Formats: sequence, C-alpha cells, structure tokens
Amino acid sequence: MISGMNAFTQIHVLISLIGIFTGIIVVFGLLTGKRLPAWTASFLVSTVLTNVTGFFFPFHGVTPGIIIGIISMVLLPVAIFALYARNLVGAWARTYVITSMIALWFNVFILIVQLFEKVPSLHALAPTQSEPPFKHTQIVVLLLFVVLTIMAATKSRIERLRIA
Repeated sequence: MISGMNAFTQIHVLISLIGIFTGIIVVFGLLTGKRLPAWTASFLVSTVLTNVTGFFFPFHGVTPGIIIGIISMVLLPVAIFALYARNLVGAWARTYVITSMIALWFNVFILIVQLFEKVPSLHALAPTQSEPPFKHTQIVVLLLFVVLTIMAATKSRIERLRIA
C-alpha cells in the first residue's frame, strides 16, 4: 500500500476505505428508498471494525479521533438495532438513517484529516489543519452530509425502505 505504513495500519486504512465506499453506496440506496442488504451489512461491519481497530493505535491522552471513535461506537449499535431488531418500523427508520449517516460522516471527516496530514500537496495548503482550505473542505462535506441525511430521512424514502 503506502510505504512506511505497518501492516496493522494498512489493514485499518483498507477497512476504513471499504467502510466509506460501501457507505456511499448505502447512501444512494437510502436516497432511492432501497435497502441494499449486502452493501448495508458490509458498511456496518467495516465501520465497526474501523472504529475498533482505531482504538489499537498507540495514543497519549484523548485525541479527536478517539472521541469520534467513541461517539461512533455509541451510534453504530443504535443503527444496527434499528435496522435488524426493529426492522425500521416507526421512528426506527429515521433513527437508522441519521445514526448511519453520522457514522459515515465521521469516517469521511477522519479521511479528510488524514489526507491533509499525509498528502504533501494538501499538507502544504493546511499544515496545521487550521487554515481555510482544510476548514472549508470540512464545512462543505458536513453541509453535504446534512443535506443528504435530510433527503434520506424524508417520509417517502423511509416508507419505501420499510417495504423493500
């Protein structure tokens, strides 16, 4: 993969990218009212694994990544429960959409952080990640996720998800 990365880091990155890729497919399913069970299961499993493996990296003190991982590990069981135990009935459908979209956004947020940290051209634009290019990128992505979440959580799409 990337030179200088150990095997564990490579596995973590691969799982994270699988989670993001499958999550994007799941978002398209949510937007069209389709469940996509295999893609959804892949997204949920890989996102849980991303979070779990993230906790095995050495760290000193609480970092933003750790906080995001903890919040995500609270949200993901709720999404899984809403989907598999409650079968998206009633408010559980909207709960699933919101919690799964936040979990995906967290993964994309961390991806952007890592890209600005590791890709030389991006790092040059925002070496401390407090510069406008980094902030603007994160704001645009957040707004995109807010819009997509609202669209996916609309009643008509939720009704189609329950039927599918």
